[in-house]
Amino acid sequence: MNSYIEHVDFFKGNDPEELVREYGTPLYVYNEDIIRKHMESVSKVIEKYPYTANYSVKANTNIHILKIALESGINCDAMSVGEIKMLEAAGFPYDRIFFVPNNVSDEEMQYAIDRDIMISLDSLSQLEQYGQLNPGGRCAVRINPGVGAGHNEKVVTGGKKTKFGVPEYDIDKIFEIAGRYNLTIAGINQHIGSLFMNPDPYLEAVSNLLNIAKRFNNLEFIDFGGGYGIPYHKLDDEAEYPMEDFKERLLPILDKFVESYGKTPLFKSEPGRFCVAEGSVILGRVHAIKENSGVEYIGTDVGMNVLVRPSMYDSWHDIEILRDGKPVSRDNLSERTVSGNICESGDLLAKARLLPETKKGDLVCVLDTGAYGYSMCSTYNSRPRPAEVMITGDGKVKCIRRAETYEDLFRYM
Repeated sequence: MNSYIEHVDFFKGNDPEELVREYGTPLYVYNEDIIRKHMESVSKVIEKYPYTANYSVKANTNIHILKIALESGINCDAMSVGEIKMLEAAGFPYDRIFFVPNNVSDEEMQYAIDRDIMISLDSLSQLEQYGQLNPGGRCAVRINPGVGAGHNEKVVTGGKKTKFGVPEYDIDKIFEIAGRYNLTIAGINQHIGSLFMNPDPYLEAVSNLLNIAKRFNNLEFIDFGGGYGIPYHKLDDEAEYPMEDFKERLLPILDKFVESYGKTPLFKSEPGRFCVAEGSVILGRVHAIKENSGVEYIGTDVGMNVLVRPSMYDSWHDIEILRDGKPVSRDNLSERTVSGNICESGDLLAKARLLPETKKGDLVCVLDTGAYGYSMCSTYNSRPRPAEVMITGDGKVKCIRRAETYEDLFRYM
């Protein structure tokens, strides 16, 4: 593929140069239609049985995106009181919020208890804590299904090498604690990891969790987690996650469970990345071109403070070079390394990447930044965080978060 942004008409007729003239660089730009399309897709993962998708808001907590989720009819997962407050501000009722924290204080847990928000307990210790705070309450328990998956070990959240969930061999202890505090275990949930493109580990984990579910009487819901991947190598024509094939393979697993369990609980999933990743790009300015020991560096203002994933996870993001608002042809490519403006040797967006000739003043367009992009931004090196704008369904440009200023940084002092 020569240009993804042209292929999907990402900017819907808007000139990227005009956008950055008004809002500056770096700049997060979202496409509302793409986000709505993906949220609609996850809302239909299971259609035969009662089902809800819970958008995992840690991927992107911008209140305007949360409102799209609300309008799309999907629910949300929150991992902190701050995320619950964002959902409150977006208009979510408490019965559409699932609190799935780990290692939280009494005060944070009590905040959710006081609002009758369903809470998932990540450990026996946290289940005990919940029982002490809310004897007789209803809650869920996060199970480690013994299966993990993901593109990097730091995003694997199931299996033997993770901090998350209660292992299967401790199930009896769940019942002991629940009995001691007269707790109702209303649901169980899991999460095996993030950004898997092969459904096999997920389907295996679903089967494992459903077998574990048979040990619980009268579960109201079973949450399979999320983690569906998106094609980050789209300029090399990487295939999309095989959602339709996955749905067809999932259904007989559910059929078998429902038949043996004797009732049909509500099934849930927890997509985050899949909902929003492809719905955003970052526009940054090329400020310098240099050669160092045979390596050509493209120096930009998209530092690790703006997008930390490549530095933290060695993640891949496709990059298009824009000149006069149009993608530069990818017919003649050479190895180039794209760096940011942060004083760290690890501040690299792309290492030894095949890119067209790039000039000072060009724009870099970093693809697939809607998930774990702005939500992981920082003010490292005392650089204010960038603005976010949305290209709406009718092609208009809407500022959904203004750029921070230096005055904003001083307000915390």
